[in-house]
Amino acid sequence: MQYALLIYAKPGATEALGDDEAEAVHREYLELKELPGMLGGAALHPVETATTVRVHDDAVLITDGPFADTKEIFAGFYLFEADDLDQATEIAARIPAARLGGSVEIRPVVTGPS
Repeated sequence: MQYALLIYAKPGATEALGDDEAEAVHREYLELKELPGMLGGAALHPVETATTVRVHDDAVLITDGPFADTKEIFAGFYLFEADDLDQATEIAARIPAARLGGSVEIRPVVTGPS
């Protein structure tokens, strides 16, 4: 089964790290991309670069910035092929954001007709 590992970061957590620690965290993210079963992933630009689109009464409303203020921001994702949820959970626990005040949401990917 494929799982999306959705990474939510605590704003400012990475910036609070020293240079050496920030580099080590960056390496951890890159190393995760090399694991067997890792199908892809990407970091996202800061939430300030977001554009939010809503449709209300057939009118398209476009807003600069995120949909809502939150304590965590959607910072990136991995797509991982795992035998089961336990295996996906083990990988999610290795994602630095999970220990730096953020979280990782694991969602099964729909791969066939829904």
